[in-house]
Amino acid sequence: MAQPDFFASETSVFVAPAWYSSQVQEKRDLPFAPGDYKVTPGTRWTVTSLKDGATIYDGIGPVEIRRSSTG
Repeated sequence: MAQPDFFASETSVFVAPAWYSSQVQEKRDLPFAPGDYKVTPGTRWTVTSLKDGATIYDGIGPVEIRRSSTG
């Protein structure tokens, strides 16, 4: 068996404000470790995967990538 079969890889949670409320946060599970994402603040915040270059998010901020409690 390969190493990934024995060791679970670290995962992350993406956290962003909901557009409809200042009290609600939207959360989404992400497959890679927090260090595998680049958060760029600005008028529109972006989150990019450093593994494959995919844009994960482009919208209102502030946003965070947190370590998953399950990964």
